[in-house]
Amino acid sequence: MFHGTITKELISHEEWSHYNKNMIEDQKDFVFVKYSGLHLKSMENLQSCISLRVCILSNNFITNIHPLQSCIKLVKLDLHGNQIKSIPDTKFWSGLKTLKLLYLHDNGFAKLKNICMLSACPSLIALTMFDCPVSLKKGYRHVLVNSIWPLKALDHHVISDEEIIQNWHLPERFRTYNHRLFFNFSPALKKGSTYDDELNNIKYVISKINEILAHNSPVLIVQRWIRGFLVRKNMSPLLLYKKHQEKCISKSETKWISIPKGYEDSLFKDLFFQPETNIREKFGHWKHDKKKLWVHFH
Repeated sequence: MFHGTITKELISHEEWSHYNKNMIEDQKDFVFVKYSGLHLKSMENLQSCISLRVCILSNNFITNIHPLQSCIKLVKLDLHGNQIKSIPDTKFWSGLKTLKLLYLHDNGFAKLKNICMLSACPSLIALTMFDCPVSLKKGYRHVLVNSIWPLKALDHHVISDEEIIQNWHLPERFRTYNHRLFFNFSPALKKGSTYDDELNNIKYVISKINEILAHNSPVLIVQRWIRGFLVRKNMSPLLLYKKHQEKCISKSETKWISIPKGYEDSLFKDLFFQPETNIREKFGHWKHDKKKLWVHFH
């Protein structure tokens, strides 16, 4: 990046135009951008980053996030600690089909109606809005939880079934804000983190949220029990048949073992102590007698 003042004459120069064009071409392949605490005010340079998957622009002076509209492959977007007061409309968020983690805490959002635009985001799993004026409004959490359907975690807590199902009073273990549902999925940023580190963090956050829900959501627990019951019910004929088959095989093996050992003993005695014995003939008689005994027992 260039630092300092770039004059109009330099910008219009042929070499600068060529450099700028190449830079835009390179930006199309960017998958990871991290500009934290750099006093940035604009995001216009990100318009050409169509392959961007992880974008971290925290602790700056950004007020407008519309340039991210072309970044349709975003999975994680971190804009906390800026000066954003409103977010784009539903058209903007419906285009971000792969966005799963969104950090907007410590901004200037004040209107709850504007935040509900996030309901158009089809894959949003985790959202942070704490330390914003809107988080102090009555019913803030209830409105967001029931507006953004895919959402599983808001601020520092995973969403409970009690928040989704109206007038459902659950035991203490499953209630809203229970300590079992606490999860800080927006820890302080680590310096020097790479793209692979961010991808691993995304996977960890999503898996941890799902794990908390699996153990603390009565709906998911009941669904798991029902699925297990139906699987056992559908598999029971096969298991019974297999058990019956194993029983038949076991009986056959028992009958086979019960055959007198005299035949084997006499055979080996003849072979080792009577050298003139016709080995091939002895083996033929032994196998024939063995087969007759097996047929008799079966």
